[in-house]
Amino acid sequence: PSYNRRSRHPERVVWLKLTDEPWPRLSLVRRVLEDDAVYVGPYNSRRTAERAMAALHEAFPLRQCSGRLPRKPSRSPCVLAEMGRCLSPCDGSASVDAYAAIVSSVREALIANPEAVVAAVMRKMATLSSQARYEDAGVHRDRLSAFLRGSARTQRLSALTGCPEVVAARRLDNGRWEMHVVRYGRLAAAGVLRPGESGRAFAASLVASAETVVPGPGPTPAASASETECVLRWLESPGIRLFDIDGVWSCPLGGAGGRIESISAAETSRERVIPFDERSVLATVHQP
Repeated sequence: PSYNRRSRHPERVVWLKLTDEPWPRLSLVRRVLEDDAVYVGPYNSRRTAERAMAALHEAFPLRQCSGRLPRKPSRSPCVLAEMGRCLSPCDGSASVDAYAAIVSSVREALIANPEAVVAAVMRKMATLSSQARYEDAGVHRDRLSAFLRGSARTQRLSALTGCPEVVAARRLDNGRWEMHVVRYGRLAAAGVLRPGESGRAFAASLVASAETVVPGPGPTPAASASETECVLRWLESPGIRLFDIDGVWSCPLGGAGGRIESISAAETSRERVIPFDERSVLATVHQP
């Protein structure tokens, strides 16, 4: 809708990108390109995306310098390399295989299993809490929250947008059935089954008249994230019946979505007025 404030400017969202180059790195971008890079998000603000990127850098020694590096770089190492927080491919000291293993772990954390990031950030939070640096621990908690929410959003969107076609129906209060055709996460057709009409015949006609959807790149190949999430909310509502599905609609076991509840509890606790001696508890995201 023209005056829908939530999705009025979809071009302003930010994606966290694991680049595809000889020495990959994390980058914040506005557009999803048709390349072999991994995209996570979208984030509604650059600040939140930066927090998510910081959580990943806490867990993995990826290079943080900008720009592409040649296959055989010969630069001087930066301060992060001297601190042991980067494998330092810039000075040629990192092997291709060692760096590729780190990149593979980052990709796994982004699209499937965030445990390596959760463990690294929680260790940092525990250290800071033991030093009574509760505000610093809270900064890391917020970084972890930003990463998990972005990763969970991507996994949830990708689960549906990876399906070329989903046909689902729901019974209305008047006894009729409404039916929707969803292609790559985009609403392609909708209709209401008339009393006495064959469901199979109606579905076939609805599919035949549905919009042709040619998917683009990334987790949202055919619609904005907000549009696809509207479709998802309908598909996940009570009483939905899957009529037909082309593809596999599923989220990864052990994905980021399983961590959202504990993160939400920690964030909600910030709004409470509590005694000083309980603050260390709020600095930790408890294991489910």
